[in-house]
Amino acid sequence: DVEETLRANPIDGVVLLCNCDKTTPAQLMAAASADLPAIQLNGGPRSSGQWRGETVGSGTDLWRYSDELRTGKISLSDWRELEASYGCGVGACNTMGTASTMTSLSETLGMMLPGTASIPATDARRMQAATATGRRIVQMVHEDLRPSRILTPQAFDNAIRALLALGGSTNAVVHLIAMAGRRNIRLPLSRFDELSQTTPFLVNLAPSGKHLMDAFHAAGGLPAVLADLREL
Repeated sequence: DVEETLRANPIDGVVLLCNCDKTTPAQLMAAASADLPAIQLNGGPRSSGQWRGETVGSGTDLWRYSDELRTGKISLSDWRELEASYGCGVGACNTMGTASTMTSLSETLGMMLPGTASIPATDARRMQAATATGRRIVQMVHEDLRPSRILTPQAFDNAIRALLALGGSTNAVVHLIAMAGRRNIRLPLSRFDELSQTTPFLVNLAPSGKHLMDAFHAAGGLPAVLADLREL
C-alpha cells in the first residue's frame, strides 16, 4: 500500500510516520522499492506505569500478572487496579519489543534521525524531532539522497549488530531479511550467527532484562549503544 502510494503520487520526498511493530519495516520495504527520498519518524514508546511501587511495562508484565490472576496469587480487584496504572498514555509498547527494536534499527540503518527512536511519545522533544525530520527531508530531496544509497550491505550489518546488542525482538530477523531483499541484498541467517560471535549484549531492557524504554532514552538511547559498538 505504501509503495503504491509513493509511486502513484507526484511527490519529491516523503516522511514516513510509524510506531508499532510491523509498520516500521513495512514502510522501509516500500521506501526501498520506490527509492524516493524518504525518512522515518516514529511516535515513540509510552511512559512506564507504576503499580504498588513497581515499574510495570507492556507485554512482559501483562503475561506475568495474567498468570498470577489465573493461579489466585492476585485478586480480580488487584487486576483492575493494575489495569488502571499499567499503560497510562499513548505510544508503543515500552519494552524492547518489536516496536522499539524496529525503530532503533531504522535509526541504525540511517533512515531515522539520530537519537529520535527512543524519545517517549509524550515528551516535548518528539515535536522537535518532527520539525527536524521535516527539515531534513527537504534537504534530502535537494541532495537526491535515496534509500538505495542508505540501505547498503554495510548498513544491514550495522543493524544486525545493533539488534544483538539491544537484545531486540526475534521478529527483527524476519523483517531485516525482507527489507534487504527489497534492495536485492542477500541476508542469510548465517550472517546473523556470524556477527553474533563478536557482538556484545549491552542493554538491560525488558523482556530480556529489567528496565523500560524511558530509562533507555534517559541513558542515551541508541547513540550510546552505537558509541560502544563503534569499533565493530
